[in-house]
Amino acid sequence: MMSNAVKITGAIWQVGGDGLSASGDAAVYLACFGASAALIDAGCGHGHEKIIANIHACIGPQATIKYLFLTHCHYDHTGGADALRRELGCSIVAHEQDAVFLESGDSDVTAAAWYNDQLAPFAVDHKVKGSEEIFPIGAGAVKALHAPGHSPGSMVLVTESGGQKVLFGQDVHGPLHPSLLSNRDDYIASLFMLLGLGADILCEGHFGVYRGRDKIKQFIGSFVL
Repeated sequence: MMSNAVKITGAIWQVGGDGLSASGDAAVYLACFGASAALIDAGCGHGHEKIIANIHACIGPQATIKYLFLTHCHYDHTGGADALRRELGCSIVAHEQDAVFLESGDSDVTAAAWYNDQLAPFAVDHKVKGSEEIFPIGAGAVKALHAPGHSPGSMVLVTESGGQKVLFGQDVHGPLHPSLLSNRDDYIASLFMLLGLGADILCEGHFGVYRGRDKIKQFIGSFVL
């Protein structure tokens, strides 16, 4: 299967998302740290084979995928997680406040019902507790930061690549909805936290990749109303 992955830095690619894997998938990113790598989000699951092909084209089938980070519980980011874990042998990481909805298969809070589907419950291997946690991966590391609002356990992830600070800020744009247990005050506070990170590259879940601190601040700031 031909790869259509998009290279973002020398060690980061987009390997899934609408147009890359399956319609309805949020962006799926791959970050490589030498012999070990991590995935950020998993799509709905309908584009599994394309995501796998893109991963292997970027880093080869011999590389170890250590973690699959789920930025939040919503179906377009998590529906494919269990299948990716089975094939790749990675550990699934989510914040404890969203893990409960994944492990119970709550199709309302995870928004699977919005896609006329159901989320099959699956175990989360590692639950992030509190406001932050650092994950060493190969020659690098990823920092997970709790960024609630869109969902109770939304997280963003920060790493370094080629001397640039890369922010995986999935669903910066929201939306906020009662069925998702969204909280507007938390959301605004999280946006201000993101503005303070000083990221050089923003990899968002639905709006693509933003480069340059001014463009990133403009994008994030547009949702602070």
